Amino acid sequence: MDYKFQKNYLDEKSIEWKAMRNGAGIGMAELGAEKENMVVLGADTTESSRAHYFAEKFPERFIQVGVAEQNLIGISAGLAYEGMVPYAVTYAPFLIGRAWEPIRTTIAYPNNHVIFVSSHAGLATGPDGPTHQMTEDVTLTRTLPNFTVICPADYEQARLAVKAAYDLKGPVYVRNARENTPVFTTEKTPFEVGKAQVLREGKDITAMGHGYMVYWLLQIAEELKKEVSIEVINLHTIKPLDEITILKSIKKTGRVFFAEDHNIVGGGGSAVCEFLSQNYPVPIKLHGVMDEFTESGSVKDLWKKYKLDKEGVKEILWKFLSNM
Repeated sequence: MDYKFQKNYLDEKSIEWKAMRNGAGIGMAELGAEKENMVVLGADTTESSRAHYFAEKFPERFIQVGVAEQNLIGISAGLAYEGMVPYAVTYAPFLIGRAWEPIRTTIAYPNNHVIFVSSHAGLATGPDGPTHQMTEDVTLTRTLPNFTVICPADYEQARLAVKAAYDLKGPVYVRNARENTPVFTTEKTPFEVGKAQVLREGKDITAMGHGYMVYWLLQIAEELKKEVSIEVINLHTIKPLDEITILKSIKKTGRVFFAEDHNIVGGGGSAVCEFLSQNYPVPIKLHGVMDEFTESGSVKDLWKKYKLDKEGVKEILWKFLSNM
């Protein structure tokens, strides 16, 4: 598919940088004007999680539960039983981490249609430190039956993802970062839940990722185009996994590099490994948070330390290729 991107999208200095949480917040407010049975719930992080965009427009359909994430889940479950479509919104470590057992029991088990919209996922949380840098949320949600797990690549895709989640069935998790990241897609760039996007075709290696890592991969593919032909896939939906697109690409390239701002244990890369190991084993390199707790610092310093900035990802990818 010929995807539409922002003009000069590979030049990060000429395109806008916006936070995915902003896109998600605006998307929910836009959707609220169309869907009267939509309700948003917050947990005392209304502005920082960007739920305030909805709350200001539809105060009668916004519920502030306070710092009580388990209650956030219980109320959401009750609303879903009554035919409402609740969006539970707060920081990823508290939304998915602290409230995981109630999510499992009251949402996933009865297959209630509740949409979980996070902010502050991954290292892009920055100075708030490891208590707020949620790098296990993909693992926790994708292991629950009935869940759909979406990790948008940028602001525009986050806006589209929260809207698309409304029409799905069962529990849905939409993962968003706090930090401003490059906006390379447009409001007209196609987005379909469960359908991986081949953003750049190549023949030597398949580079996959989710979140803002996808932008780094596109830049790296362009910078290394004289040395290697890299196919870039935006795996924005971790569950259900688009096995058809993945397999088609891997049969062509024969090897995989996966980058994510998440623990490499149980994340999107693990999902790909699980599938390929049983269907089409190939050499694969996972790159992300290497099963460790991170530390406090500016986002750019953290990206550099953990090799999750463009240059770090490029270094790891090139080392993998060189050792083949």
